Amino acid sequence: MPQLTQQHSKTQRAIDLEERYGAHNYHPLPVVLDSGKGVFVWDVEGKRYYDFLSAYSAVNQGHCHPRLVAVMQDQAARMTLTSRAFYNSLLGEYERMVCEFFGYEKMLPMNTGAEAVETALKMARKWGYQKKGIPAGEAKILVCEGNFHGRTITIVGMSTDPDCQIGFGPFTPGFEVIPYDDIPALEKALADPNVCAFLVEPIQGERGVYTPADDYMPKAIAACKKHNVLFIADEIQTGIARTGRLLCSVPDEEQDPAKRPDAVILAKALSGGMYPVSAVLASDAIMSVFTPGTHGSTYGGNPMGARVAMEALAVVKDEDLTANSERLGKVFRAEMQKLVDQYPFIKLVRGKGLLNAVVIEERIAADGSPRSAWELCLLMRDNGLLAKPTHGDIIRFAPPLVIREEELMECCRIIASSVQQFA
Repeated sequence: MPQLTQQHSKTQRAIDLEERYGAHNYHPLPVVLDSGKGVFVWDVEGKRYYDFLSAYSAVNQGHCHPRLVAVMQDQAARMTLTSRAFYNSLLGEYERMVCEFFGYEKMLPMNTGAEAVETALKMARKWGYQKKGIPAGEAKILVCEGNFHGRTITIVGMSTDPDCQIGFGPFTPGFEVIPYDDIPALEKALADPNVCAFLVEPIQGERGVYTPADDYMPKAIAACKKHNVLFIADEIQTGIARTGRLLCSVPDEEQDPAKRPDAVILAKALSGGMYPVSAVLASDAIMSVFTPGTHGSTYGGNPMGARVAMEALAVVKDEDLTANSERLGKVFRAEMQKLVDQYPFIKLVRGKGLLNAVVIEERIAADGSPRSAWELCLLMRDNGLLAKPTHGDIIRFAPPLVIREEELMECCRIIASSVQQFA
């Protein structure tokens, strides 16, 4: 183990402490962050960076938004937790706001994204038995190749990523994996009368912002409705204005329940990155499968989370972050396309709103050194912008939605300069 001394830099000391005392379940970029404001973060040495990961889209409202800081400070001095053993003065108002904000009748509050996914899975199975009449123990849930819905045993069991699965079995049965962005495959699977739900991401973020055909979501929703199967949209990363819509799975103006997901899973930016808050939204008819004692969470619906989430959604509306994401996303992709056209190792750019990715061709430089997405991210870090590779050859770019156009253009120049160094 490394010996920690005062001679170590602040950066190296922080890294050494994590390496010595922490489980090695992450491979972070070697930068140690200490503070943040808006689109910027600062490391322990005082260097400023543009944040182009946004804590995997948890800080859509920007780091330490002053309105969120204010309500969190105020609520922390008033009451933080009651548990659901009692009513509290904020939960009902929070539930009403979220339902009206996204156009659903009922919501169930949880804390993390994985908890919300597990909640939706339980809800779908019980609905399948109680409402669809599936024989006990026979319910199936469809998921897609390349999915990422969380890290619990049940969720990794339906993954197709070997790193998520190896060494963690046996897994929960009752899931069928089908190809993503493949309506014929979905239709075939839906023919099984024991299928109760289809759980899908409108864009597969962890896969590298893999974006399906424009008509995939509406066709998939229609297919599920036809077969009396719940369509569950995992909008943990894509929701809350990230892709230029409040929900990526449907246009904001779509109010017809027959064309909307039966259930939606939200987390991350639901609290603006201030506090773990998640939720499952559905109709009253679906959510009614939960009765006292059938599901719960000590922290779910706590006053602190409810207060912060309401303010976080208000910020999205008041600052029109949906429109900003839609407009600047087009600007960003146009700038990245210039790099695709100029450099043969920049293979493509894809995404929606301000959730985008660039695919990098891995190669060996003339001096024998590797040239991969990781090395490009290190160059961007040195030049003042933070992003992270996924699946080796893909860089995800997802700045806070409060970014201004002049800041975005500066970031595009940083990326272009880094690519030129990388070439």
